[in-house]
Amino acid sequence: MTDVQLGMPALPARPYPEEVHARLAADAAELIGRYPVARSALLPLLHLVQAEEGFVSPTGIRFCAEQLELTTAEVTAVATFYTMYRRQPAGEYHVGVCTNTLCAVLGGDQIFAELQEHLGITNNETTEDGRISIEHIECNAACDYAPVVMVNWEFFDNQTPESAKRLVDDLRAGREAAPTRGARLCSFKETARILAGFPDERPGAVDESGAGGAPSLAGLRLARGEALPGTGGTRVVSPRHAGTGQEGSEA
Repeated sequence: MTDVQLGMPALPARPYPEEVHARLAADAAELIGRYPVARSALLPLLHLVQAEEGFVSPTGIRFCAEQLELTTAEVTAVATFYTMYRRQPAGEYHVGVCTNTLCAVLGGDQIFAELQEHLGITNNETTEDGRISIEHIECNAACDYAPVVMVNWEFFDNQTPESAKRLVDDLRAGREAAPTRGARLCSFKETARILAGFPDERPGAVDESGAGGAPSLAGLRLARGEALPGTGGTRVVSPRHAGTGQEGSEA
């Protein structure tokens, strides 16, 4: 006779080892305490478990569910909705190439194609040495510096196939690669912990963060009816209130 066991079936995912679970539980309690409703901490918790393993594993999903008293299905629905949460291990340096409209037509598609060939991997794969993973990104929200490549979510602007290949070669060789703007690079796991909401403890790293420059303000200048450098004084757009007698009024 078959031995039938009643009750709840065992979860498919194993729990974290005791030491890891205790450490993550302490971090999770800190994150959950920042929100009036515990469930609101799910996104930071997903970054937390991604910082542990380099992706959101079934074990990480189980951990988040237990901490927030959710089902694993509820956590999985969120983890699979947001593309920043990976379902397989990332490399130490995760390279995202924007292939959305503006980046694509300015060379993003070619950059992505040549990087795959150069590295010998395809989308969402990782090199055998574990150093580089690659992903095509729908938008890096940096059209003013297209085509854009991101490494662990730091910007490398105005890229070409040649510069992108030099970048990944430098990363694999352990040579320093400085983002165009923003803090110096850290590993993918370290980045995930910062995104979870914990401070960047590298001395001076926060002060290195920066914003965009003149290209980011081009649209505003055009909207004001100003001419951009190198355009020969041509005004593309008339000032908003030109001819209305409201030149000095607020919008």
